[in-house]
Amino acid sequence: MSFGTEEPPQNDRRRTEAPSAATATVAVAEPAATPADVPGPGRSWQAVRGLLVRLHFFAGIFVAPFLMVAALTGLAYTFTPQLDQLVYGDQLRVETVGEAPRPLAEQIAAARAAHPEGSLASVVTPPGPEDTTRVVLSLPELGDKQRTVFVNPYTAEVQGDLTTWFGSTPLTTWLDDLHRNLHLGETGRVYSEVAASWLWVIVAGGLVLWLGRSRGQRAKSARGVLLPDRSARGVRRTRSWHAATGVWLALGLFFLSATGLTWSHYAGDRFGQLLDAARGHAPELDTTLPGAQPPAKDEGGEHAGHGAAEESATADPADFDAALAAARDAGLGGTVEVTPPADSSGAWVVAQGDNVWPVHYDQVAVDTEKGEVTSHSRWADYPLLAKLSKLGVQGHMGVLFGIVNQIVLAAIALGLTAVTIWGYRMWWQRRPTRDDRKAVLGTAPARGAWRRLPLPVLVLGIPAVAALGWALPVLGVTLAAFLVLDVVTGLVRHARAA
Repeated sequence: MSFGTEEPPQNDRRRTEAPSAATATVAVAEPAATPADVPGPGRSWQAVRGLLVRLHFFAGIFVAPFLMVAALTGLAYTFTPQLDQLVYGDQLRVETVGEAPRPLAEQIAAARAAHPEGSLASVVTPPGPEDTTRVVLSLPELGDKQRTVFVNPYTAEVQGDLTTWFGSTPLTTWLDDLHRNLHLGETGRVYSEVAASWLWVIVAGGLVLWLGRSRGQRAKSARGVLLPDRSARGVRRTRSWHAATGVWLALGLFFLSATGLTWSHYAGDRFGQLLDAARGHAPELDTTLPGAQPPAKDEGGEHAGHGAAEESATADPADFDAALAAARDAGLGGTVEVTPPADSSGAWVVAQGDNVWPVHYDQVAVDTEKGEVTSHSRWADYPLLAKLSKLGVQGHMGVLFGIVNQIVLAAIALGLTAVTIWGYRMWWQRRPTRDDRKAVLGTAPARGAWRRLPLPVLVLGIPAVAALGWALPVLGVTLAAFLVLDVVTGLVRHARAA
């Protein structure tokens, strides 16, 4: 993705202008030797712009396909709430809203009568009056997935069941995997991390190049930055649309890049280390009953897991109502998830799950025998980093502000797709067309700008890039690969010339 560069020379712009950052997001044809391949003038700050142009161009080349896939799969995922209602409406919604819901014990009994297999993992109360209750069962053969039974809260009738993943329907799970890893497992997650790692670099570089144009009165006005130049023709017109759209998308793209990195594989590990160092994790709920002895550490493994499953399977359904009543008395409103304890020393956990702003994420631990709350974890007590991380994820998924959030994400995805396509078009428009210099695509920006960088830029830039490569490992590895490829290409070119 790119946002433009300086105006080309007036003589034969279409055929002779030097390639610029406006051609980013596309691959490069093998160029002929350029003046930058030979030693240039002394060090100057203008070389910084030249280096940005080249980095921006080649970043767009290699990352454009990843960005396109991420944008299109993210666009499909954005509207999963509506797709779920369309596909699974019979399970998710009730036909007639009653006066008052039946006790959870009665609803659980109906679900277990229809599905006696597995152990009872949790119960999720309806988000709204037209929604069903979700009775979640854990089955060993499903791995990290669950079987969710949907029960009419007013009649205690089972309306169906689905294999879910952390509460997501099969359709949402499929689209989520497509967006995160292209259904390739952990290996496929590298694709989305490449896109997230480079997206902010491309956007930031494009903004610097577009806002820093030195020629033309148009660059000096806000209108010239924010709106396309409809009077332009050819590549200048395409670049104008490409750049202006990129400016409008920039803030949203920065947000998607940052939030995507927080739960990526490698950069996500670094972010977790930052939370550890800053004590920025969400507070943990103490689920041990007062006076109870937790199980010994050596009681883990297969036997401990089997014991926990047995305890959940034999949990008294009436205790779900007792835990829910205690949580309501403690102020937990809206939809909540009630989870039985894993062993006799543990308390019942009731957690809010309202992801729409203003969010509600309070949790309580309940002693159902005494009907009292033993521990409380409040959203207000979350550290700032934990709050930002949680809200960022919900915003990235399109649920934080409801339909408005979905529309904004869809607009960003479509805009990113358009900007990328314009980048390909600019690359094609900049191709040489003279009989003695015909080429399928445009040439790359000139090499060698780094040799003319001011010394302060080198002294400060190299450690900064190294630190950035540590914080974002995928960015660091791919950048190093590009540098090696660029050096090898230059050596081969010089050898051929010699």
